[in-house]
Amino acid sequence: MLCPIARPLDAIGDWWSLLIVRDAFAGKRRFGEFQKSLGLAKNILAARLRNLLAHGILEAVPASDGSAYQNYVLTQKGHDLFPVLIALWQWGETYFFESGESCPPLIDRRDGLPVRPLELRAEDGRLLGAADVVVKR
Repeated sequence: MLCPIARPLDAIGDWWSLLIVRDAFAGKRRFGEFQKSLGLAKNILAARLRNLLAHGILEAVPASDGSAYQNYVLTQKGHDLFPVLIALWQWGETYFFESGESCPPLIDRRDGLPVRPLELRAEDGRLLGAADVVVKR
């Protein structure tokens, strides 16, 4: 498809894949860590990891402790998913938590302050909404 939304869905379109990427950002590296965190069946986890490897979002590297295990680490392509995850987090925080329900906040590590909502801005700095953007074919 000629759609820049449809194409990446092959790589990250199921929720397990995005949760694996989320866990990789949180420092998880080994198969067992992902499996324990997600409670995912091993065959499904293995398939999702293979897909993320095939799409260049994760790479398998030898474990740093010299064991026979391998670590799964984010590539640059994987790191570039960070704003996508944060946008999804903030959207979910807004629309999928009831009033008074606790949602862990995103905090700026340096300052200890909450992270501001993501914004889409024009080249000149104007805030953009859906009505302000067009796909030029």
